[in-house]
Amino acid sequence: MRTSKSPRLPTFTSSAPSTRRGRILRFGGCKKVQKECPGRKTFQKSVEEIAKGAFDFEAFRNATFLVTGATGLIGGALVRALLAANRLRGLGARILAPVRSLEKAKSVYGEAFYRKEIRFFECDLNVPLEIFEPIDYIVHAASVTQSKIFVTKPVETIEAAVLSTMNVLALAKEKSVRGMVYLSSMEAFGVTDPKLEFVTEKDLGFVDPASVRSCYPESKRMCENLCAAYAHEYAVPVCAARLAQTFGAGVSKEDTRAFMQFAKSAMKGESIVLHTKGESVGNYVALKDAVNAILLLLIKGERGEAYTVAGDNTAHPIKETAKIAAETLSDPPVSIIFDIPEDAMKYGYAPDVKMHLFNCKLCSLGWRPTMGLKDMFAELAEDLKDQGI
Repeated sequence: MRTSKSPRLPTFTSSAPSTRRGRILRFGGCKKVQKECPGRKTFQKSVEEIAKGAFDFEAFRNATFLVTGATGLIGGALVRALLAANRLRGLGARILAPVRSLEKAKSVYGEAFYRKEIRFFECDLNVPLEIFEPIDYIVHAASVTQSKIFVTKPVETIEAAVLSTMNVLALAKEKSVRGMVYLSSMEAFGVTDPKLEFVTEKDLGFVDPASVRSCYPESKRMCENLCAAYAHEYAVPVCAARLAQTFGAGVSKEDTRAFMQFAKSAMKGESIVLHTKGESVGNYVALKDAVNAILLLLIKGERGEAYTVAGDNTAHPIKETAKIAAETLSDPPVSIIFDIPEDAMKYGYAPDVKMHLFNCKLCSLGWRPTMGLKDMFAELAEDLKDQGI
C-alpha cells in the first residue's frame, strides 16, 4: 500500500533508489560525456536544434523527469533533447528512465548511457512502480508498436498498454507531478467519416471490438480515458498527445515500418513493394516536431484533454507517400509495385482510413510544425547513412 510518508532517498545518489517490492533492479553508470547521439551526426544535429530552439526550457530548470519508453523512437529523442539542453543551456534537468533491459539501453545510447544526469533502471511497468525520488514531469512513451504483435499477441498488447498506464498515472498522482503527457496514437481515431474535410480531436470513428487487430486502437482509447479519469477524480495534470506517424532523424535502421521500407528501397535503387492497394491515408509528423509538442504539452496542455500532433499538409495515401520517398531519395525515381497477399491480416495492417488530421488545437498553444514529408524523408535518409545504410 502506498503512503505519502514513505521514506525518500536523496535524488541521484550513488546507490539505486529502493522500492518496497524490488521493482527497480539496477542502475546504469554515472560517467559524463558530451554528445547525446554518438556516431549519428544527423540525429545529433536534430536534438541540438530542439535544445537550442525557441522553446522556453525555463519551466524545466532543475526538474526531474520520468520518461518511459526511453529506448524507443520518441521517448529516446525526448531524453536526448533534454540531455542536450543540459549541455547547451545548463538546464540541470535529471531523468529517470525505466527500461526492460539495461543492455539494450547501453546499445541504444552508447556513451550517452553514462551521463551523470540520467538513471536507467530495469523494471516491469505492468506492476506498480514505486520510487522514493521526487518527480516533476512524466512522459509515458512506452508502448507495443509492432503491427504483427497486435494480431499474434493481442492480450499482451492490451495488458501492456492499460496496466502500464494505470501504474504510471498512479505514480503521477502520488508524486503530485507538475505535468504528464501520455503518448497516444492517431489510430485512436478509428475509421472516421470520409466526408469530413479535416478530422479534429472530437471526430472519433468506428473501431470494431470483434477484430483482434483492434487491441491497439481500443487500448489507446482506454488509456486516454484513464488519463481523463485521473485528471477528473484526482486532478492529475495529464493530457494525451495523439501522434501521427512519426519519423525523421532518430529512427533505428532496424525499424520495419512502411516509411522505413520505402526509404531503404529508394536509397538502394530497388522497387518499392506495397502489400496493400495503398489507398489508406497516412498522416505524418517529424520526430523533432513531435518532441517539441510533448515539451509544450507538459507545460500548457489542458488537464484531461487530447491533442492531435500532425504536420501541415502531410496527409497522403500510402501509395503517394511511397512515390514521395521514391522521388526524394532516388534518381531516377524507383518504381512502385503491388504484391498484395491473400491474407493481409497476418501483417497486422490497420483498416483503411481517409482522414486528414487537423492540428489547430495544438497550434493554439503555440506549436508549429517545421518539416514536410519530403524533408522528413531526406533527413531520415541522412541518418540512415550515418548508421551505415
